[in-house]
Amino acid sequence: MSTDSSTASSTASSTASSTASSTASGTARSAASLDGSAHGGSLAPDSAALAARGAARIDWIRSRMPLLAEAREALAASRPFDGHLIGMSLHLEPKTAVLLETLQAGGAEIVATGNHGSTQDDVVAYLRTLGMTVHGRRADTLDDHHANVAAVDAARPSILLDNGADLAALAASRVDPAAVDAGDPTGGTGIIGGTEETTSGGLRLRAELAQSIPFPVLVINDSRLKAIGENKHSVGQSVVESLMRITNLRLAGRRFLVAGYGWCGRGIAQYLRAMGGKVAVAEIDELVAFEAAWDGYRVGPIEELAEWAEVVITATGHPDVVTPAVLDRLADGTVLANAGHVPWEIDVAALYAQSTARIVLDEAIERIDLPDGRHVILLAGGRMVNLAGREPKGNSLEAMDLGFLLQALSLERVATSAASLAPGAQPVPDDIDRDIARRMLAVMGADR
Repeated sequence: MSTDSSTASSTASSTASSTASSTASGTARSAASLDGSAHGGSLAPDSAALAARGAARIDWIRSRMPLLAEAREALAASRPFDGHLIGMSLHLEPKTAVLLETLQAGGAEIVATGNHGSTQDDVVAYLRTLGMTVHGRRADTLDDHHANVAAVDAARPSILLDNGADLAALAASRVDPAAVDAGDPTGGTGIIGGTEETTSGGLRLRAELAQSIPFPVLVINDSRLKAIGENKHSVGQSVVESLMRITNLRLAGRRFLVAGYGWCGRGIAQYLRAMGGKVAVAEIDELVAFEAAWDGYRVGPIEELAEWAEVVITATGHPDVVTPAVLDRLADGTVLANAGHVPWEIDVAALYAQSTARIVLDEAIERIDLPDGRHVILLAGGRMVNLAGREPKGNSLEAMDLGFLLQALSLERVATSAASLAPGAQPVPDDIDRDIARRMLAVMGADR
């Protein structure tokens, strides 16, 4: 514990002065736009107070992210992002702010937006004081979100930091085949490469957008390091913590169905069971279902297990998991939550269409009455439950320190060596994974 605390304290002291000075200069540059009128819609009447609140919260986060502190110092010295505009679509919460500060220290200009339903207004206000162009607010509609993503694309970034492949899809629509044929690795977009954070985005890049992206995209979620540290352990912890905080329900002895046994599903199932839950897994891949069974879970088709479950949590990255056929078999009072990045795993539209009444019981808790007398409880409107619920915390600080160092070093590789990378979606280079694993072991004091 002494190593961790001393590292954190030295990190806090080493970053405080540089952060304060950059904040001061950023405030001078952008005070006129603190109301957000130039950046995708206003926030609150007193954005300066919002920014101060965001700064205070981010101070705590920053002090517990020693890997990014080390990277920030190194990137400030090497400046690999000089001359680059990084376009970002990623959850705008305090840990993301520390990543963006790190990229800015490396010379990047930033134009950013969040994801629908997870943007935190005080973080947006703080980032604007640093001179970043940030679009979005927590109250944005889905149409607003799409407009925000389009505004990031319209700024014509040279590097993408994507979440769900929304920016990549817009970039693909601008690719000029003639430019590709002429040997332009950007396809006329001016984008030299980027990163993708999620399983959902990786799937889009390799299916819908396959052969459409002429520049390299490093898929952070392909990293085994991220899979274990962030997806399994941190998503597992944060989803269970969010379920408890939003609903205040007992976990011990309750019946949970986890749809999907990828890394996130494994973690959710593990943490539910550790809290005393009875856990079943629905998984369509035979080998993965075999693994879940050998891990000791009840395994079966989602349509059959739906009748047994008291809580259903989706974690697949795919659309149409909880379909009308599944909804018809849910027990009275079943709680529905989604842990996937895109709010399409639960067919919320079908659920609403057959409802006889919808009642908001509490923030992020909605009761939906059905014609046959049953009701179900939907959490966070089917959006990502650990980032769209009440007072969302998301994944743990340590996991995001690791995950965002993966982002920072992957973006540095794109900025400095894009020509050495193949076009299209690909895993994070192995040397980056192994370097970060060694650093994380040291920070953890794992030898003690």
